[in-house]
Amino acid sequence: MIRGGKTRLRALEHDDLSHFVRWVNEPQVRRFLAIRYPLSMTEEESWWQNFFASKNNYIYAIEAQDGTYIGNIGLHDVETENRRAMLGIVIGDQAYWGEGYGSDAIRAMLRWAFDYLNLHRIHLSVYAYNKRAIRCYEKCGFRHEGIMREARYLAGQYHDEWLMGILRREFLVEQKESA
Repeated sequence: MIRGGKTRLRALEHDDLSHFVRWVNEPQVRRFLAIRYPLSMTEEESWWQNFFASKNNYIYAIEAQDGTYIGNIGLHDVETENRRAMLGIVIGDQAYWGEGYGSDAIRAMLRWAFDYLNLHRIHLSVYAYNKRAIRCYEKCGFRHEGIMREARYLAGQYHDEWLMGILRREFLVEQKESA
């Protein structure tokens, strides 16, 4: 288990799959994710089988301190040679949005990635309209690195996708300043 101040990151369990399917089938959740279409339990079961075959993805359940399962966080496409990975997070339980659970889980994941996996760089992409997530990433020390212009089509409009990243040394400075 990986501990944050408000969250705990634990191994995913098969029982978690139905929660995730319910979350991503909510349009308000899905609009912030790369998942475009509603997801069936059969599709999620297939993902579950493939997840264990992959050696370069680490995905954890996010729990509030009271044990409530509220989302997932992961490091994807981990490259040991380049010591980098892509961060992905979803707080699927909307009752926990805007309460600091995402930033707490991200900081816990970054600490683990830099201290235990010896990674050097973590990057992510975020849609420009996801202002809450952008503020969260900035609060955690991520820096803007680029823009993929009009990369997402949603509800009749094109939207930019922002690229953000953080280096180990930047995270260590951010941690020292927030202590």
